[in-house]
Amino acid sequence: MSKFMEVAANRDYSKEWQAPGSFPWIFQRPKDPIEERPIRVKDNYTRCAKGEQPYWMPAYFYESNIVWPDAMEEHPVPEVDGYDWWGVNWMMVESAGGMITKPETRTITDFANWKAELEWPDLSRVDFKTDGQKIQNMLDPDRPHIYECVEGVFERLHELIPFEESLMAFYEEPELLEEFFQKMADYKIESTKKVFENYGRVDGVLYHDDWGTQRAGFFSNEMFREQIMPATKRFLDYVKSQGKFVELHSCGKNIQYIPMMLEMGIDMWTPQLFINEPDFLHTTYGKNMTFTFPLMIAPDWNEDQIRQAVRDFVDHFGENGRVMCWIMVENFDQKLEAIAQDELYHYSLNYYNKLYDRK
Repeated sequence: MSKFMEVAANRDYSKEWQAPGSFPWIFQRPKDPIEERPIRVKDNYTRCAKGEQPYWMPAYFYESNIVWPDAMEEHPVPEVDGYDWWGVNWMMVESAGGMITKPETRTITDFANWKAELEWPDLSRVDFKTDGQKIQNMLDPDRPHIYECVEGVFERLHELIPFEESLMAFYEEPELLEEFFQKMADYKIESTKKVFENYGRVDGVLYHDDWGTQRAGFFSNEMFREQIMPATKRFLDYVKSQGKFVELHSCGKNIQYIPMMLEMGIDMWTPQLFINEPDFLHTTYGKNMTFTFPLMIAPDWNEDQIRQAVRDFVDHFGENGRVMCWIMVENFDQKLEAIAQDELYHYSLNYYNKLYDRK
């Protein structure tokens, strides 16, 4: 067992481990109950994710609970500069709002040697049960519980070796790369099963794997289908077989992959802001996939302006019942956000009552 895995195996998971203010810590915080609504918040959220006629348009993030285990060391725990249980060296970049692998990080000498050199996490050594009980105590039972499944099969590849070498493996070692991705899918299934078994009710999985640049995807569609899709689909098939919905987090301008996202069973995608065109996505794919689009609230808007902007958003994107609204307020002004949340719920509730002929 590696020294990094040994650290993970010997933590006291009855304690909280994340650094206050970090994203894992924020995600783990308890949320106040949401006012009484016609159906449970988790059921409405799931209806929207799956395209099953929601009762109102969900306010993204506000209406969900994120299941972020301390016992899943895909990043350093706590999430500050340090190593994960693969031995990858991470560093916090405040300007980027998150962690990146330290430049030139290398856990194996060469991709061709991964079978001999890569040390895979031994999940049987980790106390998921204690961690799961701790995390469950912070979750609102009325909200959907969504497992934040970070570091997808491609991301993990380029975290183990420099990025350019990862891309070269697609050309130089395609068969060995397929073996790696399939073994990584085995690991993702095993680790996700630990979450399903130990963290209480899980309604959906938010799968992370960044596939693109600011201009287009990293891969041609043919390469994506041949080398990314098989192992990814096998993992997502497992998630769907357990009755969970699948949300994708994939940075980059990845519109070109949407037909394959749908083939893989992805229910919902939150596209990276400002580079993926909401109107095009809504018009072209809005009946088949749920999207989260931003609503930007200016800090100097008054209440009437905020409420009108929310109504315009619902009128523009509500017709398919497959859009969630990500309310974004500069400086996280909770008063302005609360006004937008109130209008979103009440206006979209009336909107969908009319759309679906509910009394």
